[in-house]
Amino acid sequence: MAHRAPRSSYRNLTDRLNLFSQGATPSELLYQILALLFSREEAELVARLPIKPFTAGQAAKSWKVSPKDAERTLQRLAGRALLVDMCVNGKTEYVLPPPMAGFFEFALMRTRGDIDQTLLSELYEQYITVEEDFIRQLFLTGKTQLGRVFVQEAVLGAEHSLHVLDYERATEVIETASDIGIGLCYCRHKRQHQGRACSAEMDICMTFNTVAASLIRNDYARRVEAGECKELLHKAWEQNLAQFGENVQNGVNFICNCCSCCCEAMLAAQRFGHEHPVHTSNFIARVETNCSGCGRCLAACPVRVISLETERADGSGRKRAWIDEELCLGCGVCARNCRIGALSMQPREKRVITPVNSTHKAVLMALERGKLQNLIFDNQVLWSHRALAAMFGVILKLPPVKRILASEQIGSRYLGALCEHFDANYGS
Repeated sequence: MAHRAPRSSYRNLTDRLNLFSQGATPSELLYQILALLFSREEAELVARLPIKPFTAGQAAKSWKVSPKDAERTLQRLAGRALLVDMCVNGKTEYVLPPPMAGFFEFALMRTRGDIDQTLLSELYEQYITVEEDFIRQLFLTGKTQLGRVFVQEAVLGAEHSLHVLDYERATEVIETASDIGIGLCYCRHKRQHQGRACSAEMDICMTFNTVAASLIRNDYARRVEAGECKELLHKAWEQNLAQFGENVQNGVNFICNCCSCCCEAMLAAQRFGHEHPVHTSNFIARVETNCSGCGRCLAACPVRVISLETERADGSGRKRAWIDEELCLGCGVCARNCRIGALSMQPREKRVITPVNSTHKAVLMALERGKLQNLIFDNQVLWSHRALAAMFGVILKLPPVKRILASEQIGSRYLGALCEHFDANYGS
């Protein structure tokens, strides 16, 4: 029974999850969730896995079992989308994804009978939505967040559409992905089990590249070609769903199509908008002088940051839309719904910085959350020289102040010497 799960096994697994920057706040609810997803033995084994991708042979050494036994266990966990399996240079490697975006969502990306999805949905609701500790840790810690908003390309005028960078286009993510998988929207599926789901498209959660390949292989997503995925993207635009994807320029692994009532990212933006839980697009909605005050944009906005204001302070005069620019995500849903073109998407004065790739994002997030040492010194299984070189390479490209912070966190003379050498030879 989940509510009687022995705490020690799941506490150890929680400690392992919290080595990475996207962890999970310890609580009795979390132990119940983990007990639904992992057996006690599995929890104890997974708690000993490294942060970086690893092979069955490396897991076998950590677990002190044969490589064949380790591989069977790893395949069983990947088959339940608790691990991501991937082919690297002809060899299978595994990685434990974070809870979100990761194995929390994967558990509800298809209908399955091996776990109680209704109970799991109720536990998720309490742990993620009712209690604030996890959602605050996920979305409000540090400046670099896990996800960013894509502007809806169709609402950009010809002047601005020419200057949109490739990584800012959801269509570009689709067209360049090595694999594309479609699964159930975790957020709406969760609400469906509670009798609270909206009518927005359910089978529309988009995964790409290595994550998609693993989910497709293990029947948690169906493979689609770029054409079908773009058709789903257009359907999402027509249903006023905002696009929230992985906060990287290259190798985006997911794009969620979010409604205002079910989706965790939009709900977080509604609750904690002033703390900037989501990276915006590089555009912002502006109201033009021909606004008629019809109010269609108010209902369309996924984060509820538009209101109607009157021309005069006493409440008299013509009404027109007013947008809280500090909270606008720049998704473009409002502009799409304006029938008279009174809303336009304009470039932000200051561009939003997007990490280059997942390694860059992981370093920034870990640095800001005081966990960089966990990425570099993985005590479970040693890093390869190639992985260390990639990690240090990212660190050395950080601004000098952040590199100093990195050196202090790690307490590493080696990193300090690398930073000094970099500054001496290439300047600050």
